[in-house]
Amino acid sequence: MRILLHWVLSALAVWIVANVVPGIHVSGPVAALIAAAAIGLANATIGFVLKILTFPLTLLTLGLFWFVINALMLELAAAFVRGFYVRDFTSAFIGAVLLSIVSTILQWLIMPNRNVR
Repeated sequence: MRILLHWVLSALAVWIVANVVPGIHVSGPVAALIAAAAIGLANATIGFVLKILTFPLTLLTLGLFWFVINALMLELAAAFVRGFYVRDFTSAFIGAVLLSIVSTILQWLIMPNRNVR
């Protein structure tokens, strides 16, 4: 149940970012759900490998290079999902930063940490 809620919150974050960033477009809620799944899959597979390979560069940039990798994963997901469009790398980079922020805020609001008593 928690994974399903996480997926829906990620789709909501994708939809919010698409409405804020001019170069990102989502055609509807189904496309947002599929895009959230594709972004998650890309980050869990290719993104994970890229983050390991570029770890020294990430250390030099104090973690900011991870946004570049996340932007690439956004563009990769847009290439495979019909109804999810990213215009250019600048839009993908801004979208990756905002997607991280919005997703974190939504999860903090909806799914508080269970370990806190």
